[in-house]
Amino acid sequence: MDKIRCIVIDDEELARELITTYIVQVEDLELVAELKSPVEAVSILNKEKIDLIFLDIQMPNLTGIEFLETISSPPGIIFTTAYREYAIESYSYNAIDYLLKPIAFPRFLQAVNKGIEHVTNKRKLEMHSSSSAESVGSLDEESILVKSERKLLRLKLQEIELIEGMSEYVAYHLNGKRVLSLNSLKSLEKELPSNQFIRVHKSSIVNKKFVTGIEGNMLLVNGKKISVGASYKLKVMEDLFGRGDS
Repeated sequence: MDKIRCIVIDDEELARELITTYIVQVEDLELVAELKSPVEAVSILNKEKIDLIFLDIQMPNLTGIEFLETISSPPGIIFTTAYREYAIESYSYNAIDYLLKPIAFPRFLQAVNKGIEHVTNKRKLEMHSSSSAESVGSLDEESILVKSERKLLRLKLQEIELIEGMSEYVAYHLNGKRVLSLNSLKSLEKELPSNQFIRVHKSSIVNKKFVTGIEGNMLLVNGKKISVGASYKLKVMEDLFGRGDS
């Protein structure tokens, strides 16, 4: 397997040094850059293939979470922070893991193993994606055709509860299982019937028939709690609950 290319973003020099020291001890990881500001990462992400970002949250000028909002298809993210209170919000951005400072090496390795699994799965999907399979992602009135690893699957729209965006691929949740496929929520949002599905977050589309309620900013979808993005809240309230207030 090709090495997993990483960058570290943290405004604290000692924190960057610790993470980079850990990275060089893991054979599967390759450190591309260690940066003190998210702004410095923009040009690198535009030029280089980056698989994994070790990202601090509280930084001056631009926080780690604000930085993620500017990236349409971010690499895998492992948050590294001294602030426990951001943990729940971080998983709304499909974070691989959330490391609390001071970070011990064994805990770092746990996160890295999750990161390796994430990148490996992504690479498998890319490897088995056929450029000639024009029909993949095509819709009819009742189903969508998706390619997952080596299989071509037809998923019934009425059975899909939730679709999550995960970097450059999506996860379809249905019948108690998860199906991964190369695609983007942006393209799916345009193709899926709006009378059945609604975008509720930058990383989530839900099937309206499985929505059972809302608690604050959390939508209840067949027993799961799904974050509702601030920019989607008004439409969600109007479309699903017939009211424009929150």
